[in-house]
Amino acid sequence: MKLALCVMAAAAAVSVHGPASAQDANRLQTILDRGHIIVGTGSTNPPWHFKDDAGNLIGYDVDMGHLLAKAIFDDPTKVEYVVQSSDSRIPNVLTDKVDITCQFMTVTAGRAQQVDFTIPYYREGVGLLLMKNGKYKSFDDVKAAGSAATISVLQNVYAEELVHQALPEAKVDQYESVDLIYQALNSGRADAAATDMSSALWFVAQNPDQYIEGGYGWSPQTYSCAVKKGDLEFLHFVDIAFREAMTGVDFPAYAASFKTWFGVEPPAPQVGFPSELR
Repeated sequence: MKLALCVMAAAAAVSVHGPASAQDANRLQTILDRGHIIVGTGSTNPPWHFKDDAGNLIGYDVDMGHLLAKAIFDDPTKVEYVVQSSDSRIPNVLTDKVDITCQFMTVTAGRAQQVDFTIPYYREGVGLLLMKNGKYKSFDDVKAAGSAATISVLQNVYAEELVHQALPEAKVDQYESVDLIYQALNSGRADAAATDMSSALWFVAQNPDQYIEGGYGWSPQTYSCAVKKGDLEFLHFVDIAFREAMTGVDFPAYAASFKTWFGVEPPAPQVGFPSELR
């Protein structure tokens, strides 16, 4: 009787959760057999993922896909990109439409219940974009100006609170689109635009004679790629590939990408004790 109950319980467990597929059991081998990795990302958000004048998909997230293809096949071109909306980032991983999503995805505890996250490849935050010929030249200048400084920001229920976390006395003007916050800055209606630090760095890299970045970021959030739960061997491999790109043998290629999209030289890994273990 006990044996029968155990068999029935096992069958019920399989019927509820479903048996693990061969792809789930060894996704890395599936990718090797297929001959390319499938990466989900976007196409409309520079410097993360967007199309150049020739229609090619480029950006920092896109470079992460090339980095993984290089790690798996020693060929950065062996990657297929699936352009997806932000709300498809997790579903496409769960339904095996992509092997991995790299799409400026913020790590949260809630999302971590649905997917497994790789080690971080960027830490986002809020920063200030300033006019190079403007009244204020740095975050410290804007903060010292107090209520005399006006900050443009994307409209959100938490927008004013977000700005006041770092600039408690500044005047906050909210706008309905990102384009409008930059227009306010360009026209002089705002002294600074509060935006993603990555966006501020991108604008400066593209227009060094027009803009400067304030030199201070706040409200940090972690960006990682996402894989399907259960793909532990694949997750481990991706973590190794990212780690060695950011701290090891593939650092030159990674550093070149970082400099291209953010205009900043990432700190070179130090020889000797692995500083990331401190």
